[in-house]
Amino acid sequence: MMFIEIDFNSDEAIYQQLCNQIIQGIATARIAQGDVLPSVRQLADEVGINMHTVNKAYSLLKQEGYVKVDRRKGAVISCSGQNKDEAKQIIRKDMTGILAQARCRGLTKEDIAELVNDIYNAFDEYDRVKEAGRPKV
Repeated sequence: MMFIEIDFNSDEAIYQQLCNQIIQGIATARIAQGDVLPSVRQLADEVGINMHTVNKAYSLLKQEGYVKVDRRKGAVISCSGQNKDEAKQIIRKDMTGILAQARCRGLTKEDIAELVNDIYNAFDEYDRVKEAGRPKV
């Protein structure tokens, strides 16, 4: 079963927290291509949030190409549909705002590169731990 942790004190919308955690689950291979997400009702009950919030998150994930909806199974992870150029355009759009914030806060290109490397290496480390057969971190 998925592990979702919602920060009800965060300024980030709950549906966005759900989306981000599912995407991070895919990136770290905790959620794999073809995995079925819990039903809207089930996830809402488990996390303690409104079903409409979960539905909004699932709809956004579908729109962004991370899930497909199967009438029999529900929301299924399917993130292999975009080509690299499309993915780069989407990421560029998302990163522009983040980089603007970083620059306003005094971070340099080198600071950003270090952060990107640290985060990406954490994904790689998770893969190495998983391949070694050790418990998930």
